[in-house]
Amino acid sequence: MTDTPVHPQSLAPVVEILHLAKSYWRGGQVVPVLSDITLDIQYGEFTALMGPSGSGKSTLLNLIAGIDKPDHGMLRVGGRDITALSESELADWRAINVGFIFQFYNLMPVLTAYENVELPLMLTGLARSERRTRVELTLSAVGLLDRMKHYPNELSGGQQQRVAIARAIVTDPTLIVADEPTGDLDRVSAGEVLAMLQRLNTEVGKTIIMVTHDATAAGAAKRTIHLDKGEIRAAEIGPVP
Repeated sequence: MTDTPVHPQSLAPVVEILHLAKSYWRGGQVVPVLSDITLDIQYGEFTALMGPSGSGKSTLLNLIAGIDKPDHGMLRVGGRDITALSESELADWRAINVGFIFQFYNLMPVLTAYENVELPLMLTGLARSERRTRVELTLSAVGLLDRMKHYPNELSGGQQQRVAIARAIVTDPTLIVADEPTGDLDRVSAGEVLAMLQRLNTEVGKTIIMVTHDATAAGAAKRTIHLDKGEIRAAEIGPVP
């Protein structure tokens, strides 16, 4: 791969969005999802995106992560205009710069915890010994080194999500994007996952953008952006963890 990770800059935000809009075709009609979104996210922020179903929060997350492209508007991540990248360039960019955490974990059931975490590293060209060191350090950081040979169906929901977090951070990405990461967890497991995300943010300085409908989960973030009908309605600063 020819792409290189982006690095923090002293002044520029990591995410710069200006007049962003996105629509989809549904039943032969254009359905607007996001309208005139303008937003900056700084390096090291933990930002929650909240809103009712259909508010556009997951669409905004997907645009920031390079999964989808806007209809128009500016979107820069780490100073790079990702709207100008081809699909193959976007795939390379995502592999290095974005770590994904999903509601339902998205682990490969036929792979062990170790093998699931190793997957993103298979695209980096690292030697097997280097991959092993990274995977073991990352699994240790999420408290699952002793479970690395277990398959997903041998782990609890909270443990599976911790494996997913390890997979998201093993490449040391610029952004961690999380779509309802506690939505399928019980209260205790959800609290453990949120505490882990807070530590990644406060102790490691990771930039985290999390979609959630849960006010308790949003309370773990340093800032909450409220969307409704495709527009930003409010932004608030939450308690610093």
